[in-house]
Amino acid sequence: MKREYHRWHSPSLERNMELLVLGHAGARVLVFPTSKGRYYEWEDRQMFRWDVLGEQIERGWLQIFCVDSVDAESWYAHDKWPGDRAWRQTQYDNYLRYEVLPFMHSLNRNPFLITLGASFGAYHAMNFGLRHPHLTGRILGLSGIYSIDRWTSGHIDEHVHNNNPMAFVSAEHDHNRLEAMRHIDIIIVSGRDDTLHQNSQDMSRVLWQKGIGNALRAWDGWAHDWPYWEQMIKLYIGGHD
Repeated sequence: MKREYHRWHSPSLERNMELLVLGHAGARVLVFPTSKGRYYEWEDRQMFRWDVLGEQIERGWLQIFCVDSVDAESWYAHDKWPGDRAWRQTQYDNYLRYEVLPFMHSLNRNPFLITLGASFGAYHAMNFGLRHPHLTGRILGLSGIYSIDRWTSGHIDEHVHNNNPMAFVSAEHDHNRLEAMRHIDIIIVSGRDDTLHQNSQDMSRVLWQKGIGNALRAWDGWAHDWPYWEQMIKLYIGGHD
């Protein structure tokens, strides 16, 4: 399997950022780590084994781009004012949109982009995918949270709103953006006993209220850990039964 490590100084974040590329061709998959996770998390968790996503990567059906997070500087920076946390998230979005995506395009011109994440990574996948619907073909969120209200202490500003998927989708009235969102294949997966399951249900409902189709999949039990996410990946992206 082709594997590349990349690192550069990000103008958007004013710090060095690292990422991992796996594969040589196919649909581009932007993979987010769990809360405060690193770019190598999914690889360390064996999610790119042959029987999970490895075959699709080796055959050139998928190319994986695993990015780093700045969660410890944004939503999880509890010593910061909520507005500053939200601004850091906006800077991270700028890093993804204006640095990572052009880099991905330089390696692979396949137009289909999948955003993927589990737990807090699912938030990032949903947030980026819906903020940039004209660029996104599929969003896959596993055991995710899609409202950042718990991190804002009631504070609301432009950056808080624009990084809160439930809020900005509910308030969206731009016809072109809504139409673009309606063309995304959105899959939301959660365990029925997961404490975040209600969040998945609420995100699905908000999308449907805007006429944005999505598949809400409820798994039995808790299903909020890597062995479950491995099975979800096999089913919803890997093509394994």
